[in-house]
Amino acid sequence: MEVKNSEVAFSEASKVIPGGVDSPVRAFKSVGGTPLFIEKGRGAYIYDIDGNSYVDFVQSWGPLIFGHCDKEIEEAVICAAKNGLSFGAPTLLETKLAGKIVELFDSIDKIRFVSSGTEAVMSAIRLARGYTNKDDIIKFEGCYHGHSDSLLVQAGSGAVTFGTPSSPGVPADFTQHTLLAKYNDLESVKRCFESSNNIACIIIEPIAGNMGLVPADEEFLVGLRELCDKNGALLIFDEVMSGFRASKSGAQGLTNVKPDLVTFGKVIGGGMPVGAFGGKEDIMDKLSPDGPVYQAGTLSGNPVAMSAGLASLEKILRDESFFEKLEERAKMLMEGFEETSRECSIPIQTNVRGSMFGFFFNEREVKNFDDALKSDTKLFAKFHQGMLKEGFYFACSQFETGFICEPINEIMIDACINAVKKTMSKI
Repeated sequence: MEVKNSEVAFSEASKVIPGGVDSPVRAFKSVGGTPLFIEKGRGAYIYDIDGNSYVDFVQSWGPLIFGHCDKEIEEAVICAAKNGLSFGAPTLLETKLAGKIVELFDSIDKIRFVSSGTEAVMSAIRLARGYTNKDDIIKFEGCYHGHSDSLLVQAGSGAVTFGTPSSPGVPADFTQHTLLAKYNDLESVKRCFESSNNIACIIIEPIAGNMGLVPADEEFLVGLRELCDKNGALLIFDEVMSGFRASKSGAQGLTNVKPDLVTFGKVIGGGMPVGAFGGKEDIMDKLSPDGPVYQAGTLSGNPVAMSAGLASLEKILRDESFFEKLEERAKMLMEGFEETSRECSIPIQTNVRGSMFGFFFNEREVKNFDDALKSDTKLFAKFHQGMLKEGFYFACSQFETGFICEPINEIMIDACINAVKKTMSKI
């Protein structure tokens, strides 16, 4: 596999962009080699500037559920762009997309759009604090909720990849109100409530995707709901990754637990930069201009992004069996991984939720951040390098989630499993 053009491009980028990349995990530090510079994408494939093609299991880290350059989404974006890129004023598109999301989620009466998942989570936490008149929050080790200051404490994703769960530049005063608990461990959450009577909310990825794919146990979510109700705190589901990826109702389509607030991103932008947060009417009405909690954004509800999100969501809702089909393909892929791992005596743990999948080179089931950290990251790096050479593009970190897009078919999955056999045999 020739990557000389990417090597030159990375060298040039490093002169003008910190680390040569605009998001740390892209630098390939944890898997070795040169980050691939992508020229274009079509359907299930991406193409780098050296002319190599790869079946893409990253899909822009989730939002491209219909793959690259989907015709309907592309046409919606072009049509919207012809009318103007941004107005900083209301459009009918915002109301239409909001209405569709509200219809699908029993826990949401109203929703507000922002421009990123980080912004959505930051705003939801501010709203929770304003609604409860409390300051402390509970988050979980290994869950990543964006890079706002108070949440960069034992964060997952890129922060874990580089072994720096906390970031310099974040004052201690900003994190003193952030209490850490262990994922899938209700006793650790109870201890947080015992140590503080000032807890505004619990925020959790109900399907964690930033320490690898680690779903929350149902009884754990039930316990969180009960603790919040007992202590006058709000429960926030961070569905930036799982929303419209795990099911048409996100993680909430797989659990009976209803949160007070939900955050979204990824798929509702159809590939464009979008985030959102929503909840029950009495909570959302605390937002300005109706209430005292301030939140604003010039590009919030951007018409191009709204058009892409609408096109994506309408396509999802057109087929009742859509997520069932994607989940079948994800399970087929992970079953192939498991079978090959057994043949090669390589320990592996896998998970599937809807169109999301994850795997750990780990001897034990992964239930939390501590378990995830016991995975063999050196083995993952070798695997990642080998699969690139075979033409398959996986997330460049052990602590990330993979995604099946609609154009990925069984023929591609069979070819991938054969490549896994070849790669694991060499390892």
